[in-house]
Amino acid sequence: MILSCSHITKTFGGDNILSEVSFHINDNEKCAIVGINGVGKTTLLRIITGELSSDGGEIIFSKNASFGYLRQHQSLDSENTIYEEIKSAKKDIFELEKRIRQLENKMRSASDAELEKMYLEYNRSMTEYERLGGYACESEITGIIKGLGFSEDSFNQKINTLSGGEKTRIALGRILLSSPDLIILDEPTNHLDMNSVSWLENYLANYKGAVLIVAHDRYFLDKTVTKTIELDNGKCTVFDGNYSAYSEKKKLLRESMLKAYYKQQQEISHQEEVIKKLKSFNREKSIKRAESREKMLARIDRIEKPYEINSEMKITFKPAIESGNDVLSVEGISKSFDDNYLFSDISFEIKKGKRIAIIGDNGTGKTTILKIINELLPADSGIVKLGSNVCIGYYDQEHQMLSPEKTIFDEISDTYPYMTNTEIRNILAAFLFTNDDVFKLIKDISGGERGRVAIAKLMLSDANFLILDEPTNHLDIVSKEILENALLNYTGTVLYVSHDRYFINRTATGILHLTEHHINKYIGNYDYFLEKKEAVELAYQKNTTDSTGYPKNSIKTGTSEIESLSSKDSWEKQKEQKANAKRIMSLLTKCENDIAETEKMLEDVDSELANPDNGYDPVLLNELTEKRSLLSSSLDTLMEEWERLSEEAEEL
Repeated sequence: MILSCSHITKTFGGDNILSEVSFHINDNEKCAIVGINGVGKTTLLRIITGELSSDGGEIIFSKNASFGYLRQHQSLDSENTIYEEIKSAKKDIFELEKRIRQLENKMRSASDAELEKMYLEYNRSMTEYERLGGYACESEITGIIKGLGFSEDSFNQKINTLSGGEKTRIALGRILLSSPDLIILDEPTNHLDMNSVSWLENYLANYKGAVLIVAHDRYFLDKTVTKTIELDNGKCTVFDGNYSAYSEKKKLLRESMLKAYYKQQQEISHQEEVIKKLKSFNREKSIKRAESREKMLARIDRIEKPYEINSEMKITFKPAIESGNDVLSVEGISKSFDDNYLFSDISFEIKKGKRIAIIGDNGTGKTTILKIINELLPADSGIVKLGSNVCIGYYDQEHQMLSPEKTIFDEISDTYPYMTNTEIRNILAAFLFTNDDVFKLIKDISGGERGRVAIAKLMLSDANFLILDEPTNHLDIVSKEILENALLNYTGTVLYVSHDRYFINRTATGILHLTEHHINKYIGNYDYFLEKKEAVELAYQKNTTDSTGYPKNSIKTGTSEIESLSSKDSWEKQKEQKANAKRIMSLLTKCENDIAETEKMLEDVDSELANPDNGYDPVLLNELTEKRSLLSSSLDTLMEEWERLSEEAEEL
């Protein structure tokens, strides 16, 4: 075991961020910490690395274990070049190499007595140099720098001239090269393009040490981790497997917890009704039974309602005006900025109802294509044609369509005044804005929350062709799932740029890969793109006409006989349940009538027994007493039967 976290707690301003968080990481294990924004993932990493103290609990590293920590934001400032900065992570190897060279020089002119001593030190140094991987060090440095997206031309670029994202990549490179026992990474994919992320996946999957990752990139987590640690409402739950395995298990667990919650709520409601009814009978035994049930109800360990993710959104976003079948035609467009040549002679078409993703490395011109289509930038050449009745809705990364001084609710209601308050709240709830959250000012919410508001606003518009630029940026995993479900329930057409491969896999019906100044086309999601990429690129290089990646045959699916039989069985079962419920309710009504009649008879007997005139007739008094005993016993039986039937009715 490399790391043990035991009962970690942390509170900020009265808010319990982490509560009794416990988990461990074994040697060579690859783990992820997941949870919605603000749940405490980065806080936990800072506690583990000693940057922040916990309010309680214990962090234990195995003896002599080393770790490397990549923060989300780097303040790296150095006069070193990129190569020198990465190289500094192997300072011990290069100092040892320097000492070996010094010994070699000295040994040439040393006396016999000195030579023997130097020779022993030289052998020890060479053995250590080999153990540390000194011979492969230079190639390892070059491989890491290139793998993180830097070209060989940039090796001598100064660190203090780099952007924040580039500095983060340099910091990541240093950590990887230092080869600690545990690598701790906070959002390592934020500043990497697809090729670099793919390289990092392979690197971490084959890494000899342990890895702990916080990331929103679900595809990346699927490829790298074997254990998932979830933080939810301050609590920690550990799941074996990658993100998809966790997601499936979490879904089943959430459904199970929801069923248990609703079942308990039904039972509580039922018991409260029974208690109320028993008290209304106003008999000593009934009141005692009611009190007994009240005590039982008070002892119930109440289940908290689990957090619900609306994975199957009931809201379908349908544009007010439908476009024609031909939505967009791009013919031979080109674009360059001064000496920066992006692309030329790009052509493609988009049909109604399709969801097309544009992918490619940073700087290839993906966003530029979106801006040309949206007439925010002119093309140097070529034609962009929109089909009949096409209305564009554009989503940019800056969310410029939102008013900072408005509340979330007003942002929607002012744009769509015909919508009722209930309709607006339902839409916002579908995008995870509930209760008083809807009255937060736009300027006070996070970038991810602004993204959700912008998407909600856009999907309510008359637009039937959505153009989205990096819509998943700054979104946590839950928000991404909300956006995915929204797009899957959108009946219009979508064109978007994204680096999120999991998002592309779930939503795209086609992919445009912008590479080496041209576009290759694929009909399918990201997995299909990976499958066909090599063949399509080879075909393009051979200048063949068939470079679309389109499959020759498609399989049409329909409702199967099994599905029909299943539907019929379900209908028969529902019919049987309804008949059974009707029978139980009839018996319950009859039982209640019998109880009322028996109680009336008891009242009559009690009146007869209390009548002074009957006090002189011992035979009558004896008959009345026996009759009362029988009626009381019968009433008890009826009450038990009523309770049984009432519970059956509740279950049905």
